[in-house]
Amino acid sequence: MIMSFISLDFAVFLPLVFILYWFFFNKNARHQNFLVVVASFFFYSCWDWRFLALIVASILIDYSIGVLLSKQKNHFKRKILLGISISSNLGLLAFFKYFNFFVENFVASFSFFGMNLDGPSLNIILPVGISFYTFQTLSYTFDIYKEKLKPTLDILSFAAFVSFFPQLVAGPIERASNFLPQFFKKRTFNYLHAVDGLRQILWGLFKKIVIANNCAVLANKIFANYNHLSGSSLLIGAVFFAFQIYGDFSGYSDIAIGSSRLFGLNLKENFKFPYFSRDIAEFWRRWHISLSSWFKSYLYIPLGGSRGSQLTTIRNVFLVFIVSGFWHGANWTFLFWGFFHAVLFIPYMLLNRNRKNLDVVAKGKLFPSLKELFSMICTFSFVTIAWIFFRSKSIGQAMNYISGIFSDSLFSFPDCSDLRGVFYTSCLIVLFLVIEWLGRENQYGIEKLGLKWPRISRYIMYMVIIISLFMLGGKDQQFIYFQF
Repeated sequence: MIMSFISLDFAVFLPLVFILYWFFFNKNARHQNFLVVVASFFFYSCWDWRFLALIVASILIDYSIGVLLSKQKNHFKRKILLGISISSNLGLLAFFKYFNFFVENFVASFSFFGMNLDGPSLNIILPVGISFYTFQTLSYTFDIYKEKLKPTLDILSFAAFVSFFPQLVAGPIERASNFLPQFFKKRTFNYLHAVDGLRQILWGLFKKIVIANNCAVLANKIFANYNHLSGSSLLIGAVFFAFQIYGDFSGYSDIAIGSSRLFGLNLKENFKFPYFSRDIAEFWRRWHISLSSWFKSYLYIPLGGSRGSQLTTIRNVFLVFIVSGFWHGANWTFLFWGFFHAVLFIPYMLLNRNRKNLDVVAKGKLFPSLKELFSMICTFSFVTIAWIFFRSKSIGQAMNYISGIFSDSLFSFPDCSDLRGVFYTSCLIVLFLVIEWLGRENQYGIEKLGLKWPRISRYIMYMVIIISLFMLGGKDQQFIYFQF
């Protein structure tokens, strides 16, 4: 049994945990945390119970090292403890996620010089969510080492922080300084927060089921047959994948954040309408915020950030983007995707324009200016080109796909097989963009939509969205970021 957010199992599991949490385990924080841990372990075991040991190991290792760091004043020994945390967490991540990649490329490098080696290849199953919870526990150890955070002696609270089921599988990657203290005190039910959480869950489901799943059907067909299609069809496939991955991942984040609010817990925002960005620097302030800020705090700044020479800063930016790409998967396409974004980002940094667009685009206005519209289209175009590398199986395939787009057939009528589906999905995307644009100053698209309407009108809106999940939803697709 796999318990995805869009499965019937989760539709039963979430209300059941909610009822137990507020009616039977509401006496104190320890009772609530105990239920969170049990529910989270059960949720994860539905994916593969064998990998529960990895989560338990991460919890025990970083909890113990946090306690030891607080008692250790010797600088060298503190470094050793930090090294144990880093090597154990990243060691597990490297083995499960990158072992075959490194072996295959090691063998290929010798083959280049005419030497044939036989390297071991293991049939390794990637534990779902390992890239997320390892980074979450690592941030806890880093902050204690830097004395920015005091370690907790309450292992139950720490286990709840690491394993909290709404964000266990695909984030957001929470910082201990923000999320862990919420488990130290008893949560009290807040009706308005719970209702807001339900609204965000509903919008997340719409993003995933209606937008991402419909886009996925067509994007998969086009990418699978890219050698035989016109440039116009390939462009449609690239755009649909851009909306697929956004609807898929930001939809997951919305469901996770909304679900956490049902339990009186607050996760940080992970997406801020990134496709309305006016430059690539703004895009990265709005896309997968928890990962971007993690790399900034624990890689970019420790490397020196922008404090050194211009050449050192450029090096640091390249490293962060390339490592960010590699975090997504063991393939050269992800590395090139990160490299491509670094190439786009660095000119803004060199011209000191990377902090130019900090506010919401066209704030307080209904329409953007022509300059803002042009900037958003240009940024989205570059991001979409980069997504082709992300989606492709090899860099060669991505290059062929892009060259196919910029061929003479770019301006021809699309020749993909399902033109009715293209039109239908395009209309859904336009509707989605209108709602997102109107709600771009809020936390999520429909946060404020209908709040001032009569109650009956507001309930009709909810029913329309719920009905659309069943009537307009595309073929069920696994969340993309589960593979990372």
